[in-house]
Amino acid sequence: MITDLKPYSAMKDSAIEWLGEVPEHWKVVPNRAVMRLKKQVVGERANDYTLLSLTKRGIIARDMENPEGKFPASFDTYQVVEPGDLIFCLFDIDETPRAVGISSMNGMITGAYTRFVCPDEQTRQFIYLLYLFLDNGKRLKPLYSGLRKVITKSKFLSAKLVLPPAPEQTVIVRYLDYMDKRIRKYIRAKQKLIKMLEEQKQAIIHRAVTRGLDPDVPLKPSGVEWLGDVPEHWEVTRVKAEFSCLNSQRIPLSGSERGAMTSRLYDYYGASSVIDKVDNYIFDDELLLIAEDGANLVLRNLPLAIIARGKFWVNNHAHILKPKRGNLEYLAAVMEALNYRPWISGAAQPKLTKDRLMNIAIVVPSRAEQNRIIGAVGDETAALRTVGDRTHREIELLREYRTRLIADVVTGKLDVREAAANLPEETNEFDGFMANGDATADDLITIPEEVET
Repeated sequence: MITDLKPYSAMKDSAIEWLGEVPEHWKVVPNRAVMRLKKQVVGERANDYTLLSLTKRGIIARDMENPEGKFPASFDTYQVVEPGDLIFCLFDIDETPRAVGISSMNGMITGAYTRFVCPDEQTRQFIYLLYLFLDNGKRLKPLYSGLRKVITKSKFLSAKLVLPPAPEQTVIVRYLDYMDKRIRKYIRAKQKLIKMLEEQKQAIIHRAVTRGLDPDVPLKPSGVEWLGDVPEHWEVTRVKAEFSCLNSQRIPLSGSERGAMTSRLYDYYGASSVIDKVDNYIFDDELLLIAEDGANLVLRNLPLAIIARGKFWVNNHAHILKPKRGNLEYLAAVMEALNYRPWISGAAQPKLTKDRLMNIAIVVPSRAEQNRIIGAVGDETAALRTVGDRTHREIELLREYRTRLIADVVTGKLDVREAAANLPEETNEFDGFMANGDATADDLITIPEEVET
């Protein structure tokens, strides 16, 4: 089906620099010809609305009973969102994962975003797909202006877009929705495989760092309830005996500070991963980073213990630990295997303080045995890592293919009319296009106060 797609027979110049040629029968119109600006503030009725967020998988409802992320003191300035509304992020912030969304529900969203209404359903869905393509390729950047890199509403409404005839819009939306659902199905299957491989790998590592390599090793009571019995020649100690804490050296950088940087040579670490690139570094070392706050402390969707090597920067959301005497890989595995729940404070904003972290009891063998354990674990999990790496790459290729398919179809580079006519009958309900799988707390857009104001 995909290989049968062909270009349109007759093309014309769109007069849009980033677009080039488009099918001869397609129109080029300004945004204001197909959508209009609308804003309605919730005011004192904020409690009547569901809080929504713009994420990589579209507009989703936030869980207010088990909240993740940051919330303002008042929602009075938030704006009403209705099903079918197009929500745009018209400012350039590095933390922004998505610039466009189409709502399927009633709710409210921060007033920093811009709400547009497009009366025609099929045109609305086509516009969403077109701007999803623009967002994926960062093609909105030429429209930004000013120190804050904002697209003014008047400039946005005057910007041109390409529009096929209404029946063809329906065909394009149906075809891409059909293909997207199948690609997502393949991705979910591969993600399930990765999860199974990771669970198997972690089981091997956990067994090795809590019992060693000898299945018949004599055990002794650790004296710590949650540790249980441990090899009798291992030492029961605490995190502070194995690590020096370098938290005093970490420095947070705001999104605007990072956005003003140009060379971006060094990794910038947050609570659970690299979140950006920056011009300079504050560490040139091999260190262990442990998340200090965030929902991942409880959910464990991402690793909590991350080894950072070379030159890098760390913000104030990760504890920074330097081994005093042990093998870094071994100690990282020990710290990742820990259940941190007994030491976490805060329900809405989980936090692991430095004092609590440094006083957690752990058990370790000699440095020589640590080295042997890490070597054996590496050999035993090598095949699992190989399959996992290959599967990750397959997911990346599927996402890249989906992005390219959307781009080629909504810009008129490929004609899907014949292929869409041969699709099996199924629901035509459009449910949006996910870009990177399920949303997480890190997925949620955080709006700086100055932008909101």
